[in-house]
Amino acid sequence: MSLYEIRMEGWKALTERLGPAGAMRFMMQYDPGHGDYSKERHELFGHLTLDELLESLERARPEDPPP
Repeated sequence: MSLYEIRMEGWKALTERLGPAGAMRFMMQYDPGHGDYSKERHELFGHLTLDELLESLERARPEDPPP
């Protein structure tokens, strides 16, 4: 299915379930966000590798997890 077809099927499902007004209200809630994800991620994590992240999670894990 192309992206266009998926979008059309989604709109059809929304309008069938919520009606045209409800579907439009739902779509108006969509917020694409703001800012620069890549820049913010770099500021938060720097050059952290996946292996470094997994190691830090292992170190933070409690010795004896609750039952």
